[in-house]
Amino acid sequence: MKKAYRVKKNEEIQEIIKLKKTVGNSYFILYYRKNHEISNFRYAISVPKKVGNAVKRNLIKRRIREIIKDNNFNNDYDFFIVTKQKSKDLKFAEIKRLLEKLFAKADILRK
Repeated sequence: MKKAYRVKKNEEIQEIIKLKKTVGNSYFILYYRKNHEISNFRYAISVPKKVGNAVKRNLIKRRIREIIKDNNFNNDYDFFIVTKQKSKDLKFAEIKRLLEKLFAKADILRK
C-alpha cells in the first residue's frame, strides 16, 4: 500500500473525527468522511498503548493495512480506524470479518 494513501497530519485526522460520521463495534471504531479534493481514498490507524507493547500494536496495524489493501474502496473517502483494547487477542480472520462489516455499514466499499 502506497504511503500516499495515508492520512498523516493530526489536523486532517481531527477533521475526520469532527464530522462525527462513525460506525463501530466492541473492537473497532471507524470514523469516515467524503473527500472530493484527493483522487484516492486515504486512511489512518490508531492503536493505543493499552492494547499492548510496540510489537503487539505493530502486528495489529500490519494486519489492518493488509485488510485495507485487499478491499476495494470508493476513491472519495478518508477514514480513521481506532482499535479498542479488546482487539488485542483477535486472529487475522476475525479482524478481517469485523472490519469488513464496518466498511459495509459505513458504505465506503466500491460496489
